[in-house]
Amino acid sequence: MLIAFFPAAASAQNGMPQPWQINLQPAATEVATFIHWFHDWINVLIFVICIFVLGLLIYVAYRFNERRNPVPAKTTHHALLEVAWTIIPVLILVVVAIPSFRLLKLQLEVPKADITVKVTGKQWYWSYEYPQDGGAFGFDSLMLDEKQRAEAIQSKKIAESEAPRLLAVDNEAVVPVGKIVRVQVTAADVIHKFTVPAFGVKIDAIPGRLNETWFRADREGIFYGQCSFICGQNHAYMPIAFRVVSAERYAAWLAESKQKFANAADAAGKVADATR
Repeated sequence: MLIAFFPAAASAQNGMPQPWQINLQPAATEVATFIHWFHDWINVLIFVICIFVLGLLIYVAYRFNERRNPVPAKTTHHALLEVAWTIIPVLILVVVAIPSFRLLKLQLEVPKADITVKVTGKQWYWSYEYPQDGGAFGFDSLMLDEKQRAEAIQSKKIAESEAPRLLAVDNEAVVPVGKIVRVQVTAADVIHKFTVPAFGVKIDAIPGRLNETWFRADREGIFYGQCSFICGQNHAYMPIAFRVVSAERYAAWLAESKQKFANAADAAGKVADATR
């Protein structure tokens, strides 16, 4: 999180909710872009169907009211109509299913990854491990409370625009832009759900099970998410923060983090040994 490595990004680049926002967060990956398109297209289809049904209701209420039809008709069967209201909905569902299955395939088939990040949900924070990049290391990511957030902003460790309330964390996960990131997700205690809207990522974190998803961010910035499965008292206070940077900045962060978090792990291990 050193500001020397990561200068403040424009707020438009930040993947986070905005006041009075009614639309989805701007997509930052191929999967999220597909999700947005599918969402918008389905809404158009729903609107057309609703208008059609409303038109039918208005027509029936007008054409077949008691005043216009004092003697009601007693039609009991209409073969063409019954075939139509069976076949047409089936065709609509087939049309919807085609892009739906394409989206599922895109989400579930993880391409060959450039980077692997293992994420473990805990009550109530996230732990990240970078097992592939030589000198494997890991760290915990906890939400900054109001006091910690104010101190971090005041000491310029983090820009105010990048320290949103209830979303800012002490250690962000960092990945390079344009690279395929495989995310392995599990939990250490209860079920959590790892969710980053701008990446189109939402996957269960289940104890004893390793789930897998992926993303490839197409722009730099910081992108936030949260646990979206009620997991206990502090469920609302375990945000997710991914910072997407250039390859050069990622290499610099990686070199520093290997030393920083390896030293922290060694110190924790020595304290544990001394305690035993």
